[in-house]
Amino acid sequence: MGVTKKDNFNHTQNTIAQLAKAIGHPARIAILELLIKKNSCICGDIVDQLPLAQATISQHLRELKEAGLIKGQIEGASICYCIDEKAWKEAQKILNRLFDSYKTGSGSL
Repeated sequence: MGVTKKDNFNHTQNTIAQLAKAIGHPARIAILELLIKKNSCICGDIVDQLPLAQATISQHLRELKEAGLIKGQIEGASICYCIDEKAWKEAQKILNRLFDSYKTGSGSL
């Protein structure tokens, strides 16, 4: 395999891009809001709350899980999803650092 374009950027830049991609879809935001509100949900509960097919919800859950924002635990025949608190706080720190690095007035033309 050749070098990917991601290799041209540092770890923090790649992490921010992965987080932005994960939260870059309104369905994923809705899923995160639901998990925040309920603390945990099985996939079927999420499907009941959103106007999307189960397969689509599963894809969005996979994206959020790959970004580390959520985790899933097998409970019987279902997987129960919740916010990964440690990863969530780390994501918050990373994104806050990016936003805090802008100083008011430094971007004026």
